[in-house]
Amino acid sequence: MNGVLLVDKEPNWTSSDVVVKLKGILRQRRVGHAGTLDPMATGLLVVFAGRATRAVEFAERDSKRYLASLRLGTVTDTQDVWGTVLEKNRADVGRDELEAALERFRGAQEQLPPMYSAVKVNGKKLCDVARRGGEVERRPRGVVIHELTLLGPATISDRRWAAAAA
Repeated sequence: MNGVLLVDKEPNWTSSDVVVKLKGILRQRRVGHAGTLDPMATGLLVVFAGRATRAVEFAERDSKRYLASLRLGTVTDTQDVWGTVLEKNRADVGRDELEAALERFRGAQEQLPPMYSAVKVNGKKLCDVARRGGEVERRPRGVVIHELTLLGPATISDRRWAAAAA
């Protein structure tokens, strides 16, 4: 089979897990994806099979959209909701304060990948290195956030907010 598949990736699956599974299902050696999603991320994973894998490099550079939920005031050792909570602080902020904080993330900038991410350095995923207690030197990557929109509180009780980025 030669073509592009759109896969709705579930949480706890890595992008690599999806590729390995599809290699078996499709009985295809050449299968790749157009951008790694962290294991906790859900959503569209664009997968290429057979001769279509030649187009992966073009799709990787294309823009993407994300929807995120923010839990303000909680600090974890992994910088995500899966980590051990290190601090819990009261975070009573309003929409205006959040809008002002988001402004610095809009536009072109350099972004240092966190150790708990699926980004690979020297062929190893940073999150795998971090889980073994290690740390490696990471280089900032250029990113452009064309649009960042505060959608509103996901729940009033715990003050989580949702934001969409493109």
